[in-house]
Amino acid sequence: MNTLTDRINQALEEIRPFLVSDGGDVKLIDIKDNKVFVSFTGACSDCSINQSTLKLGIETTIKKHVPEIEEVISISE
Repeated sequence: MNTLTDRINQALEEIRPFLVSDGGDVKLIDIKDNKVFVSFTGACSDCSINQSTLKLGIETTIKKHVPEIEEVISISE
């Protein structure tokens, strides 16, 4: 059985090729209270549209795989 972390990582793997093609990536930092905390790396870390990518791409994909997740939050490491 897939754990919560496994399912979230599976969702991130689905969107990762789009981020990598632009020279960036996303890293899972923590899962707490049905919230996922991620950090952008590479070109994504200072991209002007990373909040759109976060909400429209990453959050949507994670919620598709893991419906109990309420929000995805980007943090700086």
